Amino acid sequence: MRMVLLSALCLVGLAVPATASGAPPPGPLRWEPCPVAGSAEPQECATLRVPLDYRKPHGQEIDVRVSRIPAKRPDARHGVLLLIPGGPGSSGLNRPSTVDLPAELRERFDVVGFDPRGVGKSTPISCAMSPEDNGRTMPWPAPDGGIDANVAQGKRIADACRRNGGEVLPHINTKNEVRDLDRLRQALGERKLSYWGLSYGTYVGAVYATMFPQHTDRVVLDSTGDPRTVARGWLANYQVGVEDRFPDFARWAADPANALRLADDPAAIRPLFLDLAERLDHKPLPGLTGNGLREALLRNLYTDKGFEPFAKLMIAARDGSPVPPQPQPPEDVLQNTSAMAVSTICNDVDWPGSVKAHERAVAESRERYPLTAGMPMNITPCSFWPFEPVKPVRITDDGPSNVLMVQNTRDPSTPLTGAREMRRALGDRARMVTVDSGGHGAYRANGNACGDDTVTQYLLTGQLQKSDSFCP
Repeated sequence: MRMVLLSALCLVGLAVPATASGAPPPGPLRWEPCPVAGSAEPQECATLRVPLDYRKPHGQEIDVRVSRIPAKRPDARHGVLLLIPGGPGSSGLNRPSTVDLPAELRERFDVVGFDPRGVGKSTPISCAMSPEDNGRTMPWPAPDGGIDANVAQGKRIADACRRNGGEVLPHINTKNEVRDLDRLRQALGERKLSYWGLSYGTYVGAVYATMFPQHTDRVVLDSTGDPRTVARGWLANYQVGVEDRFPDFARWAADPANALRLADDPAAIRPLFLDLAERLDHKPLPGLTGNGLREALLRNLYTDKGFEPFAKLMIAARDGSPVPPQPQPPEDVLQNTSAMAVSTICNDVDWPGSVKAHERAVAESRERYPLTAGMPMNITPCSFWPFEPVKPVRITDDGPSNVLMVQNTRDPSTPLTGAREMRRALGDRARMVTVDSGGHGAYRANGNACGDDTVTQYLLTGQLQKSDSFCP
């Protein structure tokens, strides 16, 4: 395999090309102050120029906006720690200033963030979706399980992206983001990158470790999805992840010490939620439908901090009281995020188009996983996508053993079952530390000293643990 050859060349010290793209080397980055409000960190930013289409390396270029906070102790500097954001479609430009990192890592690494191609301060994209579609990219079926409205919406969104997405949108995919990151490595003057990929960023990180294994140093993949079916599998895994995570909320919501207690017994919370969602299906409140309640559940299971606002939403649904306002980003940000999410998942992999097959899958999912009501198996705009998807990168065990995975046991978005598939694909390249916790995001997220210390020590020393481990 090509990766075996690249790894062998690296091990014996022979020269290998900086990239496989044929693009001319990037020029030096020109840094300028770009402080983040509320942070005292001396963040600076620069613009990296990258090919729009790596098949035409000398053709049109677009911008990738990059940020960094230099190592606090230049004498002890090890290199760059790149923060790869999730999403797809999330901004990472301000993360060097806002992320919670141990002081010893900030002393040794330049902490680098970026907005991926298509996002935010990089060359952005938009599909100019209609108000009825913008931000509503999770395909919740109708109250009776029908998907006709989802089919119509999927066609509208796909058509809006075809008409309004411009020349950048067809080139939004994980492979191109990874190629951009290798150009960033060159522009930073680094032979190797260390990075912490979160959520979708773990797939970006795994693909980088597959395409450019010789340029990886210390790799952390935090909250990892199943690499076998890529985005199709990620959507499907919500049905598993929400079931894994819901008992945490149920225990909290039945705690006698909880002022927002919803029931005396955790076992009563699930039927209460299902009953409220069904009631709202038939008689919605101003600002809240049954599917609105279901989506709020999914969103608020990401962290324990989400339990309180979701309990307040359930109380409003139960009592018919005014619905607490649900936060929404500005219209232009939502247009950008929606376009990025859809274009990445649709450009990354081919999606099945059969409406009948989706109807059957939704019906089965609603029966087995009622908390998510069939949404994870429903049809998306990708079934009507007007652009040819790229061939996904197959994650393998070819390359150096330098990947540490960290994973919660009860993650609503990237469940442990999917992370185990990534662990299996990486083979001896990886080790995994499993943290007995709920929520999406494990490192520096749950106060689990065992998990946090394991990741921090790996980043400081580069020494991968001998076997997988578990943090109670």
